[in-house]
Amino acid sequence: MKAPGVAARPGLSCHVSSLAGAGTHTAGSMSATAASRKRGKSALGSGAGAGPGKRRRKADSAGDRGKSKGGGKMNEEISSDSESESLAPRRREEEEEEEELEETAQEKKLRLAKLYLEQLRQQEEEKAEARAFEEDQVAGRLKEDVLEQRGRLQKSVAKEVQAPAPADIRVLRGHQLSITCLVITPDDSAIFSAAKDCTIIKWSVETGRKLHVIPRAKKGAEGQPPGHSSHVLCMAISSDGKYLASGDRSKLILIWEAQSCRHLYTFTGHRDAVSGLAFRRGTHQLYSTSHDRSVKVWNVAENSYVETLFGHQDAVAALDALSRECCVTAGGRDGTVRVWKIPEESQLVFYGHQGSIDCIHLINEEHMVSGADDGSVALWGLSKKRPLVVQRDAHGLRGEPGLEQPFWVSSVAALLNTDLIATGSHSSCVRLWQCGEGFRQLSHLCDIPLVGFINSLRFSSTGDFLVAGVGQEHRLGRWWRIKEARNSVCIIPLRRAPAPEAAGS
Repeated sequence: MKAPGVAARPGLSCHVSSLAGAGTHTAGSMSATAASRKRGKSALGSGAGAGPGKRRRKADSAGDRGKSKGGGKMNEEISSDSESESLAPRRREEEEEEEELEETAQEKKLRLAKLYLEQLRQQEEEKAEARAFEEDQVAGRLKEDVLEQRGRLQKSVAKEVQAPAPADIRVLRGHQLSITCLVITPDDSAIFSAAKDCTIIKWSVETGRKLHVIPRAKKGAEGQPPGHSSHVLCMAISSDGKYLASGDRSKLILIWEAQSCRHLYTFTGHRDAVSGLAFRRGTHQLYSTSHDRSVKVWNVAENSYVETLFGHQDAVAALDALSRECCVTAGGRDGTVRVWKIPEESQLVFYGHQGSIDCIHLINEEHMVSGADDGSVALWGLSKKRPLVVQRDAHGLRGEPGLEQPFWVSSVAALLNTDLIATGSHSSCVRLWQCGEGFRQLSHLCDIPLVGFINSLRFSSTGDFLVAGVGQEHRLGRWWRIKEARNSVCIIPLRRAPAPEAAGS
C-alpha cells in the first residue's frame, strides 16, 4: 500500500505542472490582451495580421473560462467594449490637452504683449494725470503767491470753524499777575507769555507744561540773571524761530535765543515804555514802537540800530508787520493808524475810529484790522484812507440803562491770508468774525466764553487753535479789576466742520 502511493506522486506532479503551465499561458494571454487594449488608436489599427491571432487568443481564453462558468464569453465581450468606450474620452482629452498646450504657448506671447501694452498705457495715463495735478497745484500756488504779494489773498475758512465746548479749552496757569502779551513759535510747538509780574514763561503746546521761566530781575542788583524789572508789554518772535524780543515799561528791548531762552542783547534808545514789537517776515529786522511816539528799526542778527521814524501825536499803543519793508501802528489817543514805508522814510495816515486805537493786526499785505476803546472794530485797505467797514459796539454795551458804555476792544488777531478774525474785550467772551468778500463786510460767527480781560490773542499758523492771554486787569492800566478772572493762558481748539458732500455723490 505504501509503494503504490509513493509511485503515484510523479504522475500527479506532472499533471499539476501541466496545469500550472496552462495557467501561466492563460495569464500571459490575458496580460497581453490588457496591454493591447491600453495602446492608442494607431496601435490598434496597425497590421491586419495581428487581428486573427488576437481573436484566437481571445477565443481560447474565452473557451477556458467557459468550462468553469457559463456565459463568460458574452460577459468578456461586454467588458471589453465598455473598457474601450471609457478609454476613448480619456484619449480625446489627452489629445485636446496637447493641442491646448501648443495653443497656449502661442497665445501666451500675444497675451503678455497685450498686457505689457495695457500696463504702458495705464502708466502713461497716470503720469499724465500726475502732471496735470502738479500743474494745477503749481498754478494754484503761484496764483496764491501773487495774490499774497499783492495783498489780495483771502482764503475762506471762517465758515468751517465751529465754537469749541468750554471743557475743550485748556487753561495754563503760572503768572501771578495779568497776562499782557504772548507769541506762538512758527512751528506751533510752544507759546511764550509775559505778564505784569515781569516774568516770561515758555509753554509746551502739546503737554501744557512749562518749558522755561525767565524770572523777574531786581532793579540795581548785580550778578543776577538777565530779565525784566517792570511790566512786559510786548513780544515778537522771528519767522525762523531763532530770536525772541520783549519790551517793557523800563524802555528796554531784550533779545533772547528762543530755543534756550538765553539772553543775547539789550537794545536801548526809546525814551518811554516799549509798547509794540514785530519782526519783518523772512528777516531778522525788528520794528519797535513806544509811548515816546517813535518807531525804531533794528538789525537783530548784527546787534545794531538802524533808524528812527516820527509822526504820531500821542503814545503809540501797538505795532505789526509782515514781509514787506513796512509796518503799521495804532496811534492810541491820536486816533490814527499809520503805515510806515521804511525805505522811503514816509508814512500814510488813516482815520476812522472815534476813540483810542489800542490794538492792530495785519490780515495780509494790503489789509488790516484794528480795535479801539469806543468798542469798534475796523477793517482797512492800504489803498484807502478810511475804513472799508466799521463794526460799532463789537462786544456790546455795559452799564445802567441810559448810561451804557461800549466794552473796550483790547485785542485783535487775524489768521494770515484768510477771512477769520478774533477780537477780545472784558465782556466774558472772545468773538470770532468772518470778513466778507473784499473785506467790505464783517459778520459775527460765534462767542467763546472767557472771563477777564483778553489782553492778547494769537492764531496758530495752521489755524488749528487760538491762544488768549487773560488777566484780571487791562494790559495798559488798572481801570477795572475782575476778581472772578484767572491770570492764565488759554488754548482754544478750533474745530472745522466737515465739508458738505457734492450733489449726487
